[in-house]
Amino acid sequence: MNEGQKAPPAKHQVTNPKLLLWVLMIVYVLNFLDRQIVNILAEPISRDFGLSDTQIGLLTGLGFALFYTLLGIPIARYADNSGTNRVGLISISLAVWSAMTAFCGLAQNFAQLALTRVGVGVGEAGCTPAAHSLITDSVLPEKRSSAIAFYGLGIPIGSLMGLVIGGVLNDAYGWRSAFMVVAIPGLILAAFLPLILREPRKAEAAARALSGEKAREVLSTKEALREVFSSRAFIMLAVAASFTAFLSYGKSVWAVILFIRSHGLSPGETGLLLGLILGVAGIIGTWLGGMMADKFGKMDKRHVLTTPAIGMFIAAPILFLGYFATDWRVAIMLLVVPTALNAAYYGPTYACVQGLVKPEARAIAAAVMLFAQNLIGLGLGPLLFGIMSDAFKPYAGDESVRWVLYGAAWLGLIPAFFFWRASLRLKAELKSG
Repeated sequence: MNEGQKAPPAKHQVTNPKLLLWVLMIVYVLNFLDRQIVNILAEPISRDFGLSDTQIGLLTGLGFALFYTLLGIPIARYADNSGTNRVGLISISLAVWSAMTAFCGLAQNFAQLALTRVGVGVGEAGCTPAAHSLITDSVLPEKRSSAIAFYGLGIPIGSLMGLVIGGVLNDAYGWRSAFMVVAIPGLILAAFLPLILREPRKAEAAARALSGEKAREVLSTKEALREVFSSRAFIMLAVAASFTAFLSYGKSVWAVILFIRSHGLSPGETGLLLGLILGVAGIIGTWLGGMMADKFGKMDKRHVLTTPAIGMFIAAPILFLGYFATDWRVAIMLLVVPTALNAAYYGPTYACVQGLVKPEARAIAAAVMLFAQNLIGLGLGPLLFGIMSDAFKPYAGDESVRWVLYGAAWLGLIPAFFFWRASLRLKAELKSG
C-alpha cells in the first residue's frame, strides 16, 4: 500500500435475508407462545385461585398489554437510532420475557401472577418494532408484504403451540409446569441470537463512509410522531388494526373457554383441536394475505389492503354460525375459514405502516401501531369480553360466553370498512423505498 493511501474500510457481514426472516419468525413464535399460553391455562388457574371472568380478562389482557404498550414507543425510538444494535435489543428482550414466563409458574396468587405477566409484557415490548425495522432494511419494497407476513406467521404458529403444548402439559403435569417448560427455548435462543444475526446498519455505515454519502438524518421523537400521524392512511389503518386485535384477542381467550364450558372439552382436548385446526388456518391466512398483497399491489397499490377488507366482511356471518353451533365438531369447522380470513391483515397492514413513513421513523411507526393494537386489542379485548360475560351470567349462565361471542362476530364489519377506507389513500401516500 502506498504511503498516504487510505486503508479500505473493514468488511461487515450482512445476514442473508432468508436466514434473517426464519430466525425472526422463530423469535416471534416464542413471543406468541409465551404470550398466549395463558389462554388455555386460564380456566385451571381460575379454579385454583377462585377468579372471576373479569379477573381472567385482566390476567390474559390488560395486565400484559399496559406495560407492553407504554414501553413500546420509547424502545422503538431507541431502535430507530442509527447506532442501536437491533439484534442485541431483540436478544435481551427475548431473555427477559422468557425468564418472566418461567416465573409465572411460581406465582402463589392472582397478584403475583399478574405481576409476572406484566414482566412478560415488558420483555416483549422490544421485539416487533425492531424486527419490522430489520426486515424492512433487508428486503426489497415489492416483497415487503410477504416478508412481514412471513414474520407474522409467528402469531398463528405461536398461538397454536401455546394451545397445544399448554393444554397437553396442563393435563399431564399442571399449569405451573406448562409455564416453566415453554420458557426454556427462548432462554437458549437469546444466548445464541447475536451469533446468528448481524445488524445491517454496520454494513450500511461502512458503505456510506466509502462513498462519502451522508448518514441518514436523525428525527426527534416529536418529528417522528408528526411523520407518522401526518398520514391519513396510517390513522385509518390503526383504527382497523385495533378493532381487529380487540376482536382477535378477545375471541382467542373466550372461544377456548366456550369449548371448555359449553362444549364440555378438557383444556388438553381444546388446545389440541383449536390449536391444530385453527392454528393451521391462521398460518395459511397470514401467508396468503402477504402473498396476495404483493401480487395485486403491483397492479394497483390500493389492492394491498383488498384482501383484509373483503376477508373481514365475509368472515362475520360465518363466525356467528360457528359460535351458534351446539355440536363442537360443527363449530370448529365453521371457524376455519373466518380464522384464515381474519389473519390475512397482518402482512399488508404492517408493510403499509413501513411504507407510509421515512426510514428514520419505521420502528416508531410500528410501535405506534402496536400501541393502538395492544392497548385496545390485547388490553381491553379479553377484559371487556370477561366483563360482558359476567354481566350476562344472571340471564345466560355458562352460556354467557357464547352471547358475548355472538356480538364479537358481527363487530368484524367495522375493521372491514376501515381497511377499505385506508386502501383509497395508498396511491397518494405509499413511499417507494
